[in-house]
Amino acid sequence: MSALPPDTGDSGVAEGGKRKGEVKVRHTVAKVVTATLVVIALVTGLTVVFLYRHYNSNLDAEDLTHAIGNQPDKRKWPAPSGPINILVMGSDNRDAPGDHVDNLTGIGQRSDTTILLHLSADRSRAYGVSIPRDSVVNRPACLDNDGKPVSEPVERTMWNEAFNVGGPACTIRQFISLTHVPVTHWIVVDFAGFKGMVDALGGVEVCLPHAVNDPIGHITLPAGTHKFTGDQALDYVRERHDLGNGSDIGRMKRQQAFIASMAHQAISANMLARPLSMLKFLDAATKSIHLDEGIGSLAKIAGLGYKFRNIGLDKIQFVTTPWEVDPSDPNRVVWAPEAKTLWDDIRLDKPLPRSLLSGSVSAHRIPGVTKKPKNSKQEQQAVDDNLANGLCA
Repeated sequence: MSALPPDTGDSGVAEGGKRKGEVKVRHTVAKVVTATLVVIALVTGLTVVFLYRHYNSNLDAEDLTHAIGNQPDKRKWPAPSGPINILVMGSDNRDAPGDHVDNLTGIGQRSDTTILLHLSADRSRAYGVSIPRDSVVNRPACLDNDGKPVSEPVERTMWNEAFNVGGPACTIRQFISLTHVPVTHWIVVDFAGFKGMVDALGGVEVCLPHAVNDPIGHITLPAGTHKFTGDQALDYVRERHDLGNGSDIGRMKRQQAFIASMAHQAISANMLARPLSMLKFLDAATKSIHLDEGIGSLAKIAGLGYKFRNIGLDKIQFVTTPWEVDPSDPNRVVWAPEAKTLWDDIRLDKPLPRSLLSGSVSAHRIPGVTKKPKNSKQEQQAVDDNLANGLCA
């Protein structure tokens, strides 16, 4: 007796007990899932491309090679293995809302902050060296983008006047002339964009050793640790009336501590795991910086950041150029003899001696925010210095 053929009637059951409609459904579902995945991949890829182009277009890159002029010999520091020196300048655009440092207004920009960020050739340490804006220095002639002089050399002038006269190129020329340290890259950070970076981090912690009530600096807060928003942070880094001894040196120390706290906050908060915060930070950061073409794209900035990957927070230290009161003007400072040792060590890529690191601020230990230091004589001196400059112990 022969076997019965498969039922091909209305039962919808084929050989093996499978329903014919089920095969079609599975094929349809597979196609839908595949198509969805393709669309998601395309959309994701296009989003990445869009974001990259968007943030890349935010960047304001410029070639100032001719305006900077000749640099010290860097042949013994072949890229990419040599040390890296990045001159960071804080810009106060007097015409921008919220950018009026010390209530100053007018045409043009001021450089309120100058920090050299030095990354050692072996990528084991990084120093941030602040330069007092009230330093009395000798400035070389400033050049335009064609390398032609736009100003005469000047003796005994304020450090931050160079930026007002000839922009970042003139400040870089002044720095090189005084230190003989080559500048690998330069960045100008606008104060207005600085606020957005702080807000993207969810605020930055700062400790005040005593209550502050300063209507000029717009700060009224009790003593203790506070998480500052962008607006509060901007007022804090500018503050020089009711914190510490009211000097620019004290404000520099607080700026160093704040930058260190920002670095600590970004790493401890694991920003990479928070895409929305990362996008906000990138948007604020890319809108607020003017930089050289050597790092004038997100890819180049990422490449530069990659070189810092093995440096722990405890290896990032902020120091101040050694200074003393100007004998001719008690409201100004001049670089102390120890400054030559500092710049020579930076130029030769040597670790800074303990004497120059005394009172330094580390991104690993933020005064009053992270744990307190041990009670040694040197550390107690650092505590005393912090209190004198308006920082907690």
